Amino acid sequence: MAGKFNLTCALSCQLAFIVPSLFVFLGGLFTILAFRLARCAYGFSIEKIWMKKDKDVWWSHKRKQSSVYWIRVFSTQVEMMLSAQTSMGCVLVILVFLLNIGALIIYFVNLAEAEEFKISFPDSILYVDTSFNAFFLLYFGLRFVAADDKLRFWLELNSLVDFFTIPPVFVSYYLKRNWLGLRFLRALRLLELPRILQFLRITKNNYSIKLSKLFTVFISTWLTAAGFIHLVENNGDPWVQPANSQSLSYFKCMYLVMMTMSTVGYGDVVVQTKLGRTFTVFFIIGGLVLFANFIPEIVEIVESHKNYKSSYEVVSGKNYIVVCGNITLESVTTFLQDFLLQDKGNVCTEILFLGESLPSLELEAVFKCYSAYTTFFYGSALNSEDLKRVGMESANACLILADVRSPQPYTEDTSNIMRVLSIKNHYPNTRVILQIIQSRNKVHLPNIPSWDWRTGDSIICLAELKLGFIAQSCLVPGLSTLLTNLFIVKEDTETKRKYLKDKMHLEDKDYKVMTLQLSNDFADMTFIEVCRLCFVKLNLVLLGIELKFGSQGESAILINPSAQIKLHRNTMGFFIAHSLAEVKRAQFYCKACHSDIQDPEQIKKCQCKSRLCSKPFSEKLKFCRELHVSDEKPAKSRSPGGGLPRSFVNGGFDGQGEENSRVILDPTGMFHWCDPVPLQEALLNCKDQAAPNLQDHILVCVFGDANSPLIGLQDFVMPLRANNFIYHELKDIVFLGSLEYLQREWKFIQNFPKLWLFSGSALSCADLRAVNVQDCAACAILSSNITSSSNPSLVDTESILATLNIRSMQGKSSSAPLDAVFRARALGNQSQPCYKRIPITTELKSSPNAQFINQAPSRNSGIPEQDQLFTAGAPAGAIFSDSFLNSLLSMTYYNHHILALLQTLVTSGTSPAFGEQLLEEGSRLCRSPDNVIHNASQVRCKLALLPLSKRLSAGVMEDSFGHVFCRALDLFGILCFGLYRLMEEPNPYKNRFVIARPASDLKMLSTDLLFCVVPFNIATTDDL
Repeated sequence: MAGKFNLTCALSCQLAFIVPSLFVFLGGLFTILAFRLARCAYGFSIEKIWMKKDKDVWWSHKRKQSSVYWIRVFSTQVEMMLSAQTSMGCVLVILVFLLNIGALIIYFVNLAEAEEFKISFPDSILYVDTSFNAFFLLYFGLRFVAADDKLRFWLELNSLVDFFTIPPVFVSYYLKRNWLGLRFLRALRLLELPRILQFLRITKNNYSIKLSKLFTVFISTWLTAAGFIHLVENNGDPWVQPANSQSLSYFKCMYLVMMTMSTVGYGDVVVQTKLGRTFTVFFIIGGLVLFANFIPEIVEIVESHKNYKSSYEVVSGKNYIVVCGNITLESVTTFLQDFLLQDKGNVCTEILFLGESLPSLELEAVFKCYSAYTTFFYGSALNSEDLKRVGMESANACLILADVRSPQPYTEDTSNIMRVLSIKNHYPNTRVILQIIQSRNKVHLPNIPSWDWRTGDSIICLAELKLGFIAQSCLVPGLSTLLTNLFIVKEDTETKRKYLKDKMHLEDKDYKVMTLQLSNDFADMTFIEVCRLCFVKLNLVLLGIELKFGSQGESAILINPSAQIKLHRNTMGFFIAHSLAEVKRAQFYCKACHSDIQDPEQIKKCQCKSRLCSKPFSEKLKFCRELHVSDEKPAKSRSPGGGLPRSFVNGGFDGQGEENSRVILDPTGMFHWCDPVPLQEALLNCKDQAAPNLQDHILVCVFGDANSPLIGLQDFVMPLRANNFIYHELKDIVFLGSLEYLQREWKFIQNFPKLWLFSGSALSCADLRAVNVQDCAACAILSSNITSSSNPSLVDTESILATLNIRSMQGKSSSAPLDAVFRARALGNQSQPCYKRIPITTELKSSPNAQFINQAPSRNSGIPEQDQLFTAGAPAGAIFSDSFLNSLLSMTYYNHHILALLQTLVTSGTSPAFGEQLLEEGSRLCRSPDNVIHNASQVRCKLALLPLSKRLSAGVMEDSFGHVFCRALDLFGILCFGLYRLMEEPNPYKNRFVIARPASDLKMLSTDLLFCVVPFNIATTDDL
């Protein structure tokens, strides 16, 4: 009877503490629901009944509603305070959290007393706990007032914690007796810690915020579950008699919870009550998920932070570069492939990637594959501490990658420019190579004080080079493939071998452009003399030179310059060669020792006199601040293709003097100019008489709308309006696209002559007929900057369909034979159509999509199945992909002269200074003074695709490329450096492929076309 009485007394005591909490929770819940129901009824009565009463009654009701405004103002202020948006709110939130921790500590103190530890605490602890909970009650009231949705607030986790912890404390104060009860729920308030750390600016990055959230969720769940098991196991099931309780310390309960979550389950501590076992059944499911996910994630974050937040240890004499910007799986993989290709696998430079987000699992796998020479660091180039961690001051260079497919190219460019500014402000001597998308954003870089072209700082403008490639391909079909073979990627030697009739004459070599200082024995010789000597005796093709001049050491890159320009000592040469060992022949050449040697491989460094042998640029990973010329004066600027002093270009040129006197050029003297043409005058339509009369024009199909980013058609037009073309050689350019888009581009190109606009689409056959696509000389299809699909196979849908549409119209509209005749009545005159089938250059954002454009031969054509994909695609110069330009970053790091030469070839010699002038805000082209017209034009060459005429082949049936090269150079000053050859039969579509730098003994065919660099001063004749 006594035991039953004790059990009933203990149960009654527990109910005395629990019932107030349930009463407050359920009473408040029903009150809120009843209030909502009454409010709905009240609103219905206002809408249906009060509107029928007098206006005075209605306005009295509105006045009553105005009092609600002040209540809302008060609740808004309280809400701002509770969200820590004010200083008082921050203090309040922190104080509440600290008091919750204090209440949890009091719970542990009372727990120690209940477990009969020999620890005594004064009774004042009860008063302290009561004062804490009185403050919690006030805070609860403020939260209730600020809550917009009272029902949602009543069911929140923090509210439930208050319901079952605050009332029992007041009961304890009234009964003068402590009860542990559900006070362990205060551990759930630890979930507020990450938010407090954030607005205290203790956790600033994603790493620390995520780690704090995982840690607090795990700890609060662990402590709360241990508290519940401690409660039910020490009190037993209320309905079981005799009591089935057991004495478990709180520490043992924590141990039991950890063993349960980790699925270890030693069995030394078990639960006996039915409530405890029921809780364990449900907790083991959630706890297993929590433990299995959170613990490995916490470990992974800590390990990655340890690895990625470390500092790079700079070792003296060790080369390394820093790569930042767009660090993604695709960009990193592409960069590493290009970098290793440039280094031929012998990696002596370590690559440090500085990323602003932690790498994905796929990217981590890439770094592990290349772990011998790559390291990832988590940080930003905009942070000085992160720059210091990666040793930016001692780095050989910093390479900044751009996201070419960014939907906001301007934002992407300005972000990278800000990275340059951050690097240059802290480490002005560090070399920076930057990728940008739009050429008009280059104007911001010269404003950086420490930006210096002389130290190797370089800008790779992707749009400028891409559009320059496509523009030149409109005049010289196949040129884009030839230049990418020489400058960027390796030639597909195996593919070409399949289509050569004489396979023995195709050397298994990959030719590329290299730079090296020429021997001083070439001084005072003309370029043609040096070029012929290099080809005949050294088996090298000399493409151009870097000529230094003036008292300030200015320099310019000249490609196949005229005979009036003599080479100086220490002149840099640009060669097409297979290896650096071959190029060194031009540096070691000595008239006294090597004049009688016939075998080029025997030309080595002689000992007859001391020579200054400068290292190639690829070995100079650190630049000097000043370049030196022969008179030992510091080089001051580089201007690829820029104007030379008047002494170099005055006199000695004739043939176009009378015509040039009537030509209007821009202030730089580099481009043809005209007065601004109003948009309506340049706009063609089907009713105009000018549209049907279009002949031998260039058709440019543009995809874009009023909201799409600008492509930058100015970069396409400028190479086609260069002054190295005579005015009557300029082809009409017709832009076919959305009028809303073309209007935005027109203000940048309205000063160039012979430009036309047509509102329409390349997907419409009617629009293509309206612009005479059948009679155009070439067609270019430019992709839109907006990515319409995330699937790489669908990003080029419009360009592919437009290409196929134009091809189908060509086939229907012409009855000429498929093997068309290439006609060129003059060297520089491209006015006659080159092919029956119009050359189409299509821009693709994803290079694998070339499979949809390539024309597969018929099944009975006899071409092997594995070779059928190689048709009219990239090898023939009909496709240009953005991926072709990815290698420029690595190439520029090893040799910045190569980038300058490529810009000179592709953009017709646009100098950085001129680009800055055009890109200044508000700048417009204007007419040049008369004395500028004749100054710069005569020193600029032009690219051409010429047939093998009788004068070039000397009438021999089977002439070699070496003989043609020498005759073209001797008779006309023309520099030949590639072939455009028909594929071997069966070739029903008469497709051609490119051979870069043919072997000297390669037999020429009558159908071969020559890639040439033609001097401007050569007179045009009907018979070459």
